Amino acid sequence: MSGSETISVRLKVWRQAGPDKTGAFATYELPSISTHMSFLEMIDVLNEQLIHQGEDPIAFDHDCREGICGACSMVINGNPHGPDRMTTTCQLHMRRFHDGQTIVVEPFRARAFPLVKDLVVDRSAFDKVIASGGFVSVNTGGACEANSILVPKSDAELAFSNAACIGCGACVASCKNASAMLFVAAKVAHMDNLEQGRAEQNERVLSMVQTMDEAGFGNCSNTGACEATCPKGITLESIALMNRRFVKSSLKNRGEADKADGGF
Repeated sequence: MSGSETISVRLKVWRQAGPDKTGAFATYELPSISTHMSFLEMIDVLNEQLIHQGEDPIAFDHDCREGICGACSMVINGNPHGPDRMTTTCQLHMRRFHDGQTIVVEPFRARAFPLVKDLVVDRSAFDKVIASGGFVSVNTGGACEANSILVPKSDAELAFSNAACIGCGACVASCKNASAMLFVAAKVAHMDNLEQGRAEQNERVLSMVQTMDEAGFGNCSNTGACEATCPKGITLESIALMNRRFVKSSLKNRGEADKADGGF
């Protein structure tokens, strides 16, 4: 980590004009970068230079720049969101790097996240998973009195910790199989541990897992890379809970189908 106020870095950035174009790394020299800058601010400085030189600026996603939205998806030196734990790219600062360092910046790479341009990928597959079951469909009306639906503290904490998922896709980018199990598990655990969500828990997990598979995400190999790179600290426990719910829901559906067919 640099102790200087400014550093010089060499950036190797993936440039690709479109999904059907050939991509390659482009190298840029950036002298005198303030260590107080965020990583995205450093990219902003580079883009200003490229615009002044008449070149196409680097396309990248960003929105809140406060670690809330998850849009700032980049792989930095092989790590989704960069080298710091529980940190999004926008929260990463240049003081984390040293003078003269080469920084390699790539997009999230997964078949279910097709590249749009440069560092921008299409993560709408996550939206399809959410649309298939990540909601409560009953009409709950207005806000009720807090104690009218009692939720055990352990359930509330588990639901809240999983609700922290921002859907950034770092779990997918870090997995060797590009699995979305941690993302889907977080959404399932969030809803299943609230009273309002339990009425649909069987249909929810079956539908969301099916949509995840149809979207082209890979299978979970349980290496823990997703947990290590999740900026919100969601753990493999959520995947275990979802697998348990999936098995129970599958058996329940099979039993109901057997009864409908006249079986026992």
